[in-house]
Amino acid sequence: MHTVKEDLNDIFVVTGQCPAQQQLLNYVQGKLSAAEQHEVEKHVADCELCSDALEGLAAIPQKERLPVMVRQMKWQLLRKLRKKNHRRRAADYPVDYYIQLVLIVMAVLFLVLAAFWMMHFMLK
Repeated sequence: MHTVKEDLNDIFVVTGQCPAQQQLLNYVQGKLSAAEQHEVEKHVADCELCSDALEGLAAIPQKERLPVMVRQMKWQLLRKLRKKNHRRRAADYPVDYYIQLVLIVMAVLFLVLAAFWMMHFMLK
């Protein structure tokens, strides 16, 4: 079972039956044997996700640059997701939350200083 973090690292997540990213790249570049090509084609006929992925990879004119381009797309997607997630986390904590946090910290500091001050004068 994949975690979300692992899935973010690879947009072609192997689900058990789907071909690996490298196998799809090899198929598009014509590097597979006839038997391997048949297996990929058989799977793609039943799997819409892999069919779309293969169609997108096949549309790229410079097949030799596919691995580099896929890696770049992964990084761009990951950056966008992280930026979006960061904005969402910032929106989850409105300004009121930070004001309350500052007030609580100040109250705790006041109590600690008051206790220290009282102990200082009681021991004299």
